[in-house]
Parts: sequence; C-alpha cells; structure tokens
Amino acid sequence: MRILLFTGKGGVGKTTLAAATGAALAARGRKTLVVSTDPAHSLGDAFGSPLGTEPSEVDSLLSAVQVDSRTLVDTSWEGLRGELRAVLAGAGLDGLDAEELTVLPGVDELLALSEVRRLAGDGPWETVVVDCGPTAETLRLLALPEAVSGYLTRVFGPRGRVTDSVRRLGTHLDGLRELLTDPAVTTVRLVLTPERVVVAEARRTLSSLALRGIAVDGLIANRLMPAPGMWRGGAASWLRTRRAQQDAVLAGLAAAGIAPVTRVEHRAAEPVGLPALLEIAAELYRGGDPLDGDGSPVTPLLRVRQAPDGYTLRVAIPLARDAEVDLARVDDDLAITVDGFRRLIALPQPLRPCRITGAESDADGLVVHLAGNRGRG
Repeated sequence: MRILLFTGKGGVGKTTLAAATGAALAARGRKTLVVSTDPAHSLGDAFGSPLGTEPSEVDSLLSAVQVDSRTLVDTSWEGLRGELRAVLAGAGLDGLDAEELTVLPGVDELLALSEVRRLAGDGPWETVVVDCGPTAETLRLLALPEAVSGYLTRVFGPRGRVTDSVRRLGTHLDGLRELLTDPAVTTVRLVLTPERVVVAEARRTLSSLALRGIAVDGLIANRLMPAPGMWRGGAASWLRTRRAQQDAVLAGLAAAGIAPVTRVEHRAAEPVGLPALLEIAAELYRGGDPLDGDGSPVTPLLRVRQAPDGYTLRVAIPLARDAEVDLARVDDDLAITVDGFRRLIALPQPLRPCRITGAESDADGLVVHLAGNRGRG
C-alpha cells in the first residue's frame, strides 16, 4: 500500500494534480483510490463525474470519494466524546471542565484522516491518493494524531484507568502516527505556484513536515507560463516578463537547496475529465512511475553522534536563512519551534540527562549540542 498526500496553498491546483496522478496510476495497471479531504470539494469537478461519501468508479481501475468530515463528527465523535466526559467527571473534574476538555479543536480533520485510513485498509486499493485541504489545514490534520495522543496521556497518564473506547482511541491514534511517519507507505507531494508568497509558505511547510517526521518526496511548480516558442502577438512581452519572474523564483528555490522541482505549464483550457488529466500526468511524470517521487532519499529526522563534551543531535529540517528558530527543554523532550510551528521531540535515552549548550544550522538542517552531565538547559 502506498499513500500520496497532495497539499499546497489554496488555489495552486493540487486537486487537479492529485486527480491526474490517480489517473496515471490506474493507467499503469494499479487499482487506485483518490480521496478528497478538502472541505471545498472539487475532485468531482476535476474528474467530470459526481462523487459521494463512498468510493465510486471513475474508470476500470480508478475510484474516487469525497470525505464529509462534518458527517463523521456527527456520527463517530459524539458517542466517544460522551464516554470521555463521563471518565473525566469520574476523575474528579466537574461537569463544566469535563465538557471543555472533550471539545477537541480540529476533530473533524482527525476523523477525515481516520476515514482515509479506513478506506485504505478496507478496500482493494494498491495506492491511495489524497487531495488534502490547503496547507494550514493539512498541517493541523497531520499534527492531530500526536497532539491528541499526548492530550490523552496527560489527562489519564500512560497507564491511566480509561474506558475501552478511550483505550482504542489511543491505539488508533498511535496507528495513525505510525502510518504518517512511515516513508515506505506515506509521502507528501507539495504543490506550489512560482510566486514569492506561495514559495515562502512552501518553505515553511517543508520545515513543519520535517519536524513531524513526514517525508516529502516531490515538489511541483504548477501553472508556469508556456515556453517562449508558444508566444504570439501583443501578449508576448507580458508573457516573457511573467515567465522570467517565475523562473527567478524557482532559481531562488534551487539556490536555497530546495530542488529538484517538477514543472507543469499552465493550460488555456481547464483540465476536466480523464483525457485532459492524463495529458497533465504525461507532463508531470514524463513517462515515469508516479510512485517514484523525485528520487530524493528520506533522511531520518534525528541522528545522534558522540562529541568530546557530550553529544551532537542533528535534526533534519530544511531552514530558510531568515527562519526563526527556538529551542527549549520540556522534561525529556526537545521543543523546536520554526517560524511558529512547534514540535516536541522525545529525546533518545542517552540525551535525556544532558543540557543544551548551543546550536547552529547548515545545509542539512539543525545541529544541537548537548553537554553530557545531569544539568538542565
């Protein structure tokens, strides 16, 4: 089973590219499901076929579905929320506190991700392609399994007395986290348009995904102006200027070490239906296997080496030159904040007694120095 998550800033064309990838995989003989978790569903529009909340066939090896997270909240969450409320009240919290603690922000995104896992596990699919929501929603979606699991641990303790339903939720969340952070199963394709604001957000997204241990195996620059040979008439000057600006933005990405980036040119007509989507896929993958990504190796998030005075901890996250980075110790965790995105990373056992003595960044990420004594930094 492979799961490909397509995300990017709203309006960059990720739905079209996700649909094109699904169509290409099916054309190569793989039974494929394309899932939309984007609240603004447009996957059916891309395929030119109406879609519902259960998979429907688009072609012989291709099916698609649009997840309705609000319906999932109404049908799946309320029962468990009631059990949580009862357990918390039994632990000594009054009714108001228990009610507040069981209102989990983003639970609709969490249930959407759970539905993707259910569909992937229950169906005959070899590959599941997910059209995620815009970047901010996707980052919240991918952070929720760890956040909610930590919430349950803090409330009940690692071996707290909980109901079977709550215990099953904890196990389910652990399974979701493992699914997302296994690069042999799940990878992200980040879609951008060659504009400075969009690229800046994409760079922050790369840092955030790396912090969460989620592999990105491809960057796609969509909607480039056509190549110069296509320019005719009075619009040629405008097209030349616009394409030069786009090329400069992508050159800046390459100079920052964020490469390679696959390019897809803008089309005059909106791509709708399988023939148009397969044409996009032909440009996107150039005859190759869509599961190959860009061929970049997946680097482990953490690597530890001994040093004369303790250890060095390398955190493999891409950092822009102007990135704002903050480090802190929180008990046995290292808290890393990059441009407002925060992640608690459990330190390996040998590093837990150590204190932070310094840090710097290089082309491969962040290097944290820790002294090997029992102080706290």
